[in-house]
Amino acid sequence: MRFLRDSSLSTLTAGFVAVLVGFTSSVAIVWQAAQAFGATPAQFSSWMWALGLGMGLGSALPSLWLRQPVMVAWSTPGAAVLATAGLAGGYPLPEAVGAFMVCAVLIVLSGLTGWFERVMDRLPVAIAAALLAGVLARFGLTAFAAAQTALPLVLLMLVTYLLGRRLVPRYAVPLALLVAVMFEAWGGRLREPVGGLQLAMPVYTAPRFSLAATISLALPLFVVTMASQNLPGVAAIRAAGYADRRSIGGPPGIPISPIVTLTGLITLVLAPFGAFALNLSAITAAICMGREAHPDPTRRYTAAVWCGLIYVLIGLFGAAVTGVLMAFPRELVAAIAGLALLGTIGSALASAVVDESHREAAVITFLVTLSGVTLAGIGSAFWGVVAGLLALGAQRLPRRRP
Repeated sequence: MRFLRDSSLSTLTAGFVAVLVGFTSSVAIVWQAAQAFGATPAQFSSWMWALGLGMGLGSALPSLWLRQPVMVAWSTPGAAVLATAGLAGGYPLPEAVGAFMVCAVLIVLSGLTGWFERVMDRLPVAIAAALLAGVLARFGLTAFAAAQTALPLVLLMLVTYLLGRRLVPRYAVPLALLVAVMFEAWGGRLREPVGGLQLAMPVYTAPRFSLAATISLALPLFVVTMASQNLPGVAAIRAAGYADRRSIGGPPGIPISPIVTLTGLITLVLAPFGAFALNLSAITAAICMGREAHPDPTRRYTAAVWCGLIYVLIGLFGAAVTGVLMAFPRELVAAIAGLALLGTIGSALASAVVDESHREAAVITFLVTLSGVTLAGIGSAFWGVVAGLLALGAQRLPRRRP
């Protein structure tokens, strides 16, 4: 099987690290969103089943078919919006499910019409690269900020990574992760996994549609998913060189519009079981698309497949796998995420500032995105692009003659 021949320890590790980072950093927000709609423990287990299968199959199958690293994730800012709006509006779970399905239909339409991809085609490369750098740089900062509470661990991981980059570049990240796990286990700081090995059972919730839920839940969920998730997701794909350029005579890559359509269709099918919004990934995609995953770009798709298979396991054995992943200390997770993203952050920053005519606008995009500011419920990724385009437009205004 070609997938197994193309796989390596580095791609398997990249897939695992992507799941570890994506899952542990936001599962608590998903839990809060489920609680806001009064979900029972069995219903939340169903949410994990639906989200795990949706992300897993949505990542693994297209990656195998295209031989390109397609990464699908749940909408973390969308979950935050749902947690806030659900508590404020007191919507029951059936109305929330109806809103999930309306959002899914809007995502499908945005993919079928191709309007989202056309917008991205007009985005300057420097702005897109600065956007990606701003999104990922927060994880780089968090990695070294973890030294405040776990200095020996972070130093050990950094030294291991640097030595690995010098001696065995392909295995620098796996070595850092292995050494960190052994160090934490030796110090007794790994938490005991919770939950037994049992299959998660899907719980069907019949949707109920209402105008209030559509306005207060579906539309904000759609806007933040497209602006805060799909936007940097496309930037990650293009920065890694996997853009589909057949329309301009270039090589085939990841077809953006069909993949966006696919995420909407998966959400639509799994929404009654708890899949609130699936989208292109940016952070975990950068982990699986970078040189640390594999030096050969044509084999990095296996990292996305491994990531997808692990997500499927989370869906099938939600409680057990969740317990294993949550056993890792948060400092370890933060540090391995930052180290795995160092190469991508550097490449994105270099692309952002290489063109002097776009440099100032790119720096503004980077800083606004890095700030984490949220306005009108929309995250900093969107506002970073807006600020960068405004700066670029201001630069092109005609100068007044003296």
